[in-house]
Formats: sequence, structure tokens, C-alpha cells
Amino acid sequence: MEKRDFSERVIRWFSAHGRKDLPWQQESTPYRVWVSEIMLQQTQVVTVIPYFQRFMARFPDLQALAEASQDEVLHYWSGLGYYARARNLHKAAKIIVEEQQGVFPDEIERLCELPGIGRSTAGAVLSLALGQSHPILDGNVKRVLARCFAIDGWPGQSAVLSRLWALSEGLTPESSARAYNQAMMDLGAGVCTRRNPNCQECPLQNLCKAYAQDELHAYPESKPKKQLPVKSVCMLLVTDPSGAVLLEKRPPAGIWGGLWSFPECESLEGIEAWSRRNLAIENCHFTAWETRRHSFSHYHLDIMPVQIALKNIASCVMDDAGRVWYNTGNSEQRGLAAPVARILNELNERTKGVSA
Repeated sequence: MEKRDFSERVIRWFSAHGRKDLPWQQESTPYRVWVSEIMLQQTQVVTVIPYFQRFMARFPDLQALAEASQDEVLHYWSGLGYYARARNLHKAAKIIVEEQQGVFPDEIERLCELPGIGRSTAGAVLSLALGQSHPILDGNVKRVLARCFAIDGWPGQSAVLSRLWALSEGLTPESSARAYNQAMMDLGAGVCTRRNPNCQECPLQNLCKAYAQDELHAYPESKPKKQLPVKSVCMLLVTDPSGAVLLEKRPPAGIWGGLWSFPECESLEGIEAWSRRNLAIENCHFTAWETRRHSFSHYHLDIMPVQIALKNIASCVMDDAGRVWYNTGNSEQRGLAAPVARILNELNERTKGVSA
């Protein structure tokens, strides 16, 4: 098929059916588009919109984001998951403000040097915000191209990915790249969906090899499945007489890096030793809650909340800034992982139920 025919079909479809009222499209500055693209990585538009609006209200520009604390940035990201995205967003804003005089890079090579920005994200930002012609290859675009051209193999394999990049680069028009790239993302999100694609509404239907072969669900191939390991942890809900709960800041890297969480023990058997070391109490009385599972991309985590109600906190070890007493009744701006926030809400409800 001709490159021009392909792109013109896609752009015509976008003109009639594409999304044009998303919040980041109303004022499509590089900063706003960049934040939206980072949020949209592995997260659906309907989920991102309220987060984006709150984030923009608090951090309307690069300067505001760069000057904020990581705690506050993570607070406004809490619930979106994949928190490395937020940490990298904050780091990149600081670099742009401190090393590049606050001027957002308009060259793809310079943009790709910033933390958390790869080729596809950089191409999306520069095309959607500035109209530059750059190919993109997010999950939606991969699916459209893999089906249309019947590309065998899992896109995570380097050879398959290279073929898809070559296709994306060859099909992206020199002009109208803004409309074309947005259209390709919209096609994958709303028409060429993972399950039950709506081929009758697709402008590429009579060009699509997967449709002609009646093998839509064969493309793209899924990631080879492997059984995820299961880890377990006891999260300690240590409360003071006022009902505040002890939180610890997690290390900057790794799962929930930089977020606030509960102290942890590997098992119930370790709680006595932890209590002696950190609370200076013997024969610690605790109440174990029902275990709940939180799944990451590479393992399942079985969490058992364990409540420890202190009658006084005079002996509690609080020797660094990495621990705080968190009042569940106040909306303190601290970054909390979604399962931690849920447990805090449950603790608050249980406490209300006891006092009622």
C-alpha cells in the first residue's frame, strides 16, 4: 500500500471521529502534553483525566513542578501506579529548569536524554505539541500496525519491535503528523481494540491483512506467559492513643520508591522482635487482619495488615525524618501507594466503628 493512502485514510477518519476535547488538547503546550503522555503510559485515558486536571491545577508549569518536593509530587500521583514515572517527571523538570533555563527541549535527541522519556514519548510530545514529524509506537499503535501488516511475533522482541518502528517511521507523514499520530492512538484505543475490535468502523479495514485472514486476535502476539511468584509481608499498623498511624518512607528506588508506607515484617513471628527494637515493648499485643493480594507486573504480593494499638508513644523510636505519625482524619499531602491508602481508609472506618 502507498504511504500517502494509508496516512490520508487515518487523518480523514480522525477529522470525523477522533478525540479532540481531551484536557491536554485544549492548551497543547509541550509541558502539558509531556505530563499527559507520561501519565498515559500503561494507564487508560478515562483514569488519567482527573489526575491530569488535579496535577495541572497544582503544577501548572515546569517551574512549579521543579520547585515542589518529591513528597508533594507523589501525593498528586498517588493511585496512578508505576511511581517511577512521577519520580522521573520530577527529576526531568528540575533538569530543564536548572540546566536548560526552563526551556522545554524541542529536539528529539535532547528530549530523549531526560529521565523517563523514550523515543515514542518524545515523538508524541513534539508532534502533538509542536507539529513536528516523528514516528510513535505506543501499545495502541503497535496493535494497529501489527494487525494491518500481519506482523508475527511478540512486540517486546527486538526484531519485531524494529519492524514496527520501521513501519511507523515510513508511514508517518511529513505534514499533518499531529493529526496522524493522535489518530493512530485513537484508532488503537477505540476501534482496533485488544478484544472485540470494531472493524466496520476502521478506515484501514480493506488494507488490513489480519482482517483479510480472519485472524485479528492472532496479532499482535501476546507476551509469553509465565507464572508470577508470590511474596508475602505483614504491614504493621501502629497507632498512637489519638489514632494516628506510624508511616515510614520507602527507599527512593524499587517498589513504591519514595512513597510512605507501613513498617513491615516478613511474618507474624517477627513482630515481637520488631516491637522490642522499635517500640521498646515486650509481649506486644496485635490484631491480624485478613490477607489481601496486590499484583505487580512481575509478582503478586500478599499483604496481611497487623494492627498494634499503643497506649503511649514515649518509647517509640522516631530518630529520623523517615518516620511520621500520620493522622488519618487529615488530608496530609504525602505520597501513598494505592494499597496503603486503602488500608488507611479501612483503619479509619474500623476506628469509627469501635468509637461509635
